[in-house]
Amino acid sequence: MLTIAIVGRPNVGKSAIFNRLAGRKIAIVHDQPGVTRDRISAPCKITKHRCDVVDTGGIGATLDDDFAEQVTFEADVAIATATLILFVVDAHEGITTIDMALSQKLRKAKAPVVLLINKVDHDKHESSWSDFAKLGLGTGLAISAEHGRNFYLLTDAIDAAIEPFAEEQSPDEKQPEGMRIAIVGKPNAGKSSLANAILNDQRTIVSDVAGTTRDAIDLPCVFQKETFTLIDTAGLRPRSRRDSSVEVFSAMRTEKAIRRADLVLLVIDLAAGITAQDRKIAQLILEEKKPCLIVLNKFDLYHPGAKRKARIEDATEHVRRELFFLDYAPFVIVSAKENEAVEQVLKQSIRIRNESRKIPGTGQLNRILQAAIEKNPPPIDSKLRKRMKLYYATIAKDRTSEVVPVPTYILFLNEKALLKDSYKQYLTHQLRDAHPAPGIPTLFSPRSRERRDLSPSTFAEKGH
Repeated sequence: MLTIAIVGRPNVGKSAIFNRLAGRKIAIVHDQPGVTRDRISAPCKITKHRCDVVDTGGIGATLDDDFAEQVTFEADVAIATATLILFVVDAHEGITTIDMALSQKLRKAKAPVVLLINKVDHDKHESSWSDFAKLGLGTGLAISAEHGRNFYLLTDAIDAAIEPFAEEQSPDEKQPEGMRIAIVGKPNAGKSSLANAILNDQRTIVSDVAGTTRDAIDLPCVFQKETFTLIDTAGLRPRSRRDSSVEVFSAMRTEKAIRRADLVLLVIDLAAGITAQDRKIAQLILEEKKPCLIVLNKFDLYHPGAKRKARIEDATEHVRRELFFLDYAPFVIVSAKENEAVEQVLKQSIRIRNESRKIPGTGQLNRILQAAIEKNPPPIDSKLRKRMKLYYATIAKDRTSEVVPVPTYILFLNEKALLKDSYKQYLTHQLRDAHPAPGIPTLFSPRSRERRDLSPSTFAEKGH
């Protein structure tokens, strides 16, 4: 795949350019320098030739934390692997010593370099960027990422630069992104370490400082000849402790990543134990009705002096007690740092996907539920003085998540108010015992119907 790397010092507008090229707001755009730290990639939507665009962290400036060296490393990797490099400078600030140093590095790059002079919002600003020719990378192209100014010229420049490489590309169709797996959890639970361990690559920055990852980053990978997309997300802290607008935006991206994922990995810091914030994130997954796999990370730090069997038994009891409401989610015990049992994450993800597609037929569903009701009849409601009766059950599939489908079991009852939570839980367990689907939530949709309304033609008309 052809790759366009966007590089430059912090706060020159790289992420805004990235979002324009990607056709949607993926990277967080903010006035605070150093917001982007990882390499973020997405398909370029505005060019004639198919390619990926990669946003990188700002190079060379002193950041407000200890990530400068890692950010530079990330950008260097992008430069080394790029088909084309877009070098972004700030028209308002003029040439800086960092710009000069970067231009020296880029003149040695194998890939062609296009100089982009950003923040030229009006014609009157154009005289301010003539000095950038001193960088030795041509006169440059004046653009405004904020207003989209001259982006048609940028598109033409990109297409012209990658044309020779595009001709060498295979005409095959684009590879599917496969199952989308969101990696979520509280800060410093080991989400980026897990992503890197799965990828066997330093694609995301790993640090003990909470909040290192700020964007939701799509990371393609291949496992057992299948394609997957890992979505590494920012750690979710309680709302009251989000101390900057950047962190608020990051949390919004994480919540959006959960919604668009086919499967969610809830990463738990096993050494620290399950906290109230872990339970809140689990509740969010439950509210979004998402398939889930719990990843108990940092097993190497969990009672390291005890025997392995006892540690596993204790961890199992701990997760089932603290996350009892997420009982449909299986779990794996790993150490991302030590690369221990990491392959089980994708193996179990595949298992969840495969089992989710074994949806019972309507006849089988009704037999399971009727047998459960005969075994343990529902109680008589003291107020309505009625007992719940199940006339018929059918299945509605969620068309928004066909990769890992989550069916809704529609129950036609004499009165939907008669289906109490406790009995719904009983039916859930009976259904799971008869038809296991690990990782998939069991969703019921009770509806009040009279028996005379339930003729076979009723279901035929509705596609049931």
